[in-house]
Amino acid sequence: MDQVIGSTKPDSPDMAAAPAVERGRFIKNAWYVGLWASELPAGTLVPQTILSEPVVFFRKQDGTPAAILDRCAHRFVPLSMGTLVPGDRVQCPYHGLEFGADGRCMNNPHPPGTIPTAAHLPSFHVVEKHSMIWIWMGDKPADPSLIPDYSCLETSPAIHITDPGYLSIKANYELIANNLLDLSHVVYVHGGILGSPGLEQSDIKLETHGDVVTVNRFVKDVETPGMFQMMAPEGYERGDSFTSISWYAPSNLLLKTGSCKTGQPQESGTGYWGIHLLTPETERTTHYRYSAVRWNVMTQGDEKNEQIRQKIGELRTFAFADQDAPIIEAQQRRIVASTTKLEPALLAIDAGPVRCRRILDRLLLEDR
Repeated sequence: MDQVIGSTKPDSPDMAAAPAVERGRFIKNAWYVGLWASELPAGTLVPQTILSEPVVFFRKQDGTPAAILDRCAHRFVPLSMGTLVPGDRVQCPYHGLEFGADGRCMNNPHPPGTIPTAAHLPSFHVVEKHSMIWIWMGDKPADPSLIPDYSCLETSPAIHITDPGYLSIKANYELIANNLLDLSHVVYVHGGILGSPGLEQSDIKLETHGDVVTVNRFVKDVETPGMFQMMAPEGYERGDSFTSISWYAPSNLLLKTGSCKTGQPQESGTGYWGIHLLTPETERTTHYRYSAVRWNVMTQGDEKNEQIRQKIGELRTFAFADQDAPIIEAQQRRIVASTTKLEPALLAIDAGPVRCRRILDRLLLEDR
């Protein structure tokens, strides 16, 4: 384990110059979330662009998910405009060619019915796990054990889990990950909801376990952020606030955050797990899926907890869609518009994003 405690200095090895996000930084041999499982009903064809590649998802007759290239090999029509036919096949809407879950062309309805080798399409490894459809876009062996642990989505009562969320963000996935790893911006961007005055003064603790980077922040005796006041009984209006967010290369994150009474163990308080799933669509657009799962729930009654469940979902969506996204998208536009190479000034709060950047650089070289 490599660990840095306290404020990381800008001139430390981890804070070496990190250029602005450039084009084409996609790791193909990695797990990405293609869809929430609920987004893929049986009998449907669901298109998604992932790493700039068109993909069509569907369920086979046994219910397991499959994904192939969403582009017919004949005239390049999107197969997602077609239909599912018996035998777990996707029929092209243009000339009726049929493709199996492995991407192979299984039927050419036009005499003499010859199927040229060029008619076969790529298929992708897919796994349904933790209420999500995961996809592996590369050609190296796909190991499901490498999927991050989001089992809280399956083991917690439904009344403590927010509805699965989705946003299309017009920005590169690295910019969004940097935003999530930056625990200081909540004071300025999400004041009153997720942040409170004084949080920006707390020290940062940075940990690395293999290719997993975790940024921790703890602040003692502050006004409890509004969301956590809502989740706690009386007596929690002020206390210790804490946040820990882990980044799993290349683009999935898990947050644990909450509040407790001043000086008490963190586990004696309450909070939620925040699920953040970033899937690059293109170099400048990202599929952003998210949810939240409460831990150590203190509030009583199904009606009360359902109200809190819905409110957490609303506040988080507002924070992402109306507060974070406009800033990140404007940041992306400024980067694209620059006529010179950008080298960002680095602060101590950038230790987490810079550490992740270094891991991404290494993984990109290995991927190629």
